[in-house]
Amino acid sequence: MCQSGENKLEAGQFILPVVETQCPFCSVQCKMTVSTETETLAGIIRTVYKAEGKPNAASQGRLCIKGMNAHQHATHAERLTQPLLRKEGKLIPVQWGEAMDAVGSSFSSLLSTQGPDGIGIYGGGSLSNETAYLLGKFARVAIGTRYIDYNGRFCMSAAASAGSKVFGIDRGLTCRLADIPLARCIVLAGTNIAECQPTLMPYFHQAKENGAFVIVIDPRATPTAAIADLHLQIRPGTDAVLANAMLKVIVDEGLVNEEFIRKRTNGYEQLLTHLDGVDLNESAALCGVEAEMIRQAARAFGSVETGIVFTARGVEQQTDGHMAVRAFLNLVLATGKIGREGCGYGAITGQGNGQGGREHGQKADQLPGYRSIENEEDRAYVASVWGVEPSSLPGKGVSAYEMMELVHQREIQALFVMGSNPVVSNPNARLVEEALKKLDLLIVADMFLTETARMADVVLPVTSYLENTGTMTNLEGRVLLREAVRIAPGEARDDWSILCQIASRLNKGGYFAYKDTEDIFEELRLASRGGVADYYGITYDRLRREEGVYWPCPSTDEAGMDTMFRESFALSDRRAVFTVVESCGAGEEISEEYPLTLTNGRVLAHYLTGAQTRRSPSLAAREIENYVEIHPRTAQRWYIKDGEWVEIVSQRGSFTVRSRIRPHIREDTLFVPMHWGGAQNVNRATRPDLDPFCRMPGFKTAAVRIRPLRLAVAATSGHNGEWSQF
Repeated sequence: MCQSGENKLEAGQFILPVVETQCPFCSVQCKMTVSTETETLAGIIRTVYKAEGKPNAASQGRLCIKGMNAHQHATHAERLTQPLLRKEGKLIPVQWGEAMDAVGSSFSSLLSTQGPDGIGIYGGGSLSNETAYLLGKFARVAIGTRYIDYNGRFCMSAAASAGSKVFGIDRGLTCRLADIPLARCIVLAGTNIAECQPTLMPYFHQAKENGAFVIVIDPRATPTAAIADLHLQIRPGTDAVLANAMLKVIVDEGLVNEEFIRKRTNGYEQLLTHLDGVDLNESAALCGVEAEMIRQAARAFGSVETGIVFTARGVEQQTDGHMAVRAFLNLVLATGKIGREGCGYGAITGQGNGQGGREHGQKADQLPGYRSIENEEDRAYVASVWGVEPSSLPGKGVSAYEMMELVHQREIQALFVMGSNPVVSNPNARLVEEALKKLDLLIVADMFLTETARMADVVLPVTSYLENTGTMTNLEGRVLLREAVRIAPGEARDDWSILCQIASRLNKGGYFAYKDTEDIFEELRLASRGGVADYYGITYDRLRREEGVYWPCPSTDEAGMDTMFRESFALSDRRAVFTVVESCGAGEEISEEYPLTLTNGRVLAHYLTGAQTRRSPSLAAREIENYVEIHPRTAQRWYIKDGEWVEIVSQRGSFTVRSRIRPHIREDTLFVPMHWGGAQNVNRATRPDLDPFCRMPGFKTAAVRIRPLRLAVAATSGHNGEWSQF
């Protein structure tokens, strides 16, 4: 990539004055250009960057504030540019050779004394498809461990498992983004698109202009709820109850699509029997909304020809997330709103490559192409691609949080973390922090010294989105190519290259002899061939030419499937499955000691644990610290003033944030963003309870209490903490 002679580029420079790239943040994966020029101010020469949206099929050239300022973290002075090795308790810069020798010898020693399952691999949903694929192969071939999972477990696992069971395949959207304006009714359940995927909002505005009725289901009156014709402000954890109640109305009022049900589904009769026991008024009371509003929502969705249901973390990050999503899928199937224009279901992916990241092997139970690691045919096929014996591949591991529990129990002694910050993003964060301190070896590959990296024995600097080439799969299943446009700063290396180097130190380099990411993608294509997520027909040349290809795409002669399930579903009998879902809440039981429900989520300016966005001055300035949204009457009840520091406590632990008194949240609910670590980390109080099907933690429904921090300080200092005295 570097040129020679007078034109040789230096580390950190762009290849051209204007480059084309792709936003690294949310699942829309907006295309953009970044231009550079120099200016002199007070005798100081500095580089000025300008990011602009580039026309593309997903965001149509739009760019949000995160994309406009993404270059700020990539060019930040805190970027790691040299490997760090812990010596005498401190992380010291070292050369790559020394760092790799330390990693290789430590892994080799652990493999000989503890065996491969003593080592865990922890990935991320923002890694490229190539790196996600290689991380799965690295775990199973270079290490031989069954313990691999990733932070995407906390993103779409409920929707993914539900889609697989109901449809036979998991792809974020079953339809195109272009179908949104064609829908006559849109259900947005637990998703705040206006802040999380803002470049998609014009699709919904256009739908409303075309006469669509928009239903938003959320405990908060979010910016997304502002566009709603009907806002159902339900109690957290009651999404399945609400979906069942809506379905009951649709069935009772004859709004079902009998022909679709008869020809293309199974299980409807059992569902009808179950619905006989559903009482609309009881459901409404449990959800905390009026029965007439539920009836209105059901009629709006059931009476129109086209409609789309979208879910996101508000529904999915529950201990019944899998079944709650299936309850919403019942609505789609009962009305026949799938497989045609203006219809479908969409799980709004959170992370940049949350979709592709789970398709190719960094999930505990999956092999490339969405194959199952427990299926003998799948194991044999992937083993043949990798050139190993099927018997050498390990079995299924455990989910991301369960890995942390195994670390805490010392069953896993070493952890390799790539592209994730688990000490902040996991529920029950105090246990996770305790667990990481128990490790014999913690290796972190990252761009910054995150909260997790600070605890590591070895820290490996990786390239940013501007500096590495790879494919990403956006929320609608469109595979996109993002190419390197900048020389990596210092000694930062591509994450896939680091994996190859470690494999070589473990005498497994022959299985990881790649010259570039396209070489890896060619193997990924072959490994996915014939699988549920078939990428075989997708090539780098096609991606450059066509600017994105939908999967599944089994042949280079095919266009890829934009609208799924037009004629049949992906289960063996080609029919979709209705699900009997119990009408019971999934929240943690409140009590006199813990009388409020804590839920969490995102804000517009930040992303995940904030490791990148808090290093963007333009984004950090918008939200410099964490906060809790609390209803005015709730604040009055607990003697809380607007803007003061408060302590929030659950059975797991506590954290402190500033209060924001707002009328747009339920009185029984607190909302706290998820982007901060340390004392402001909401996950110090969230629930570690897991969904029995997909192992998603119950992030959204922790029972808590709240009080002003001044009272907590008074209590710990021995003063009388009577509420009336303050």
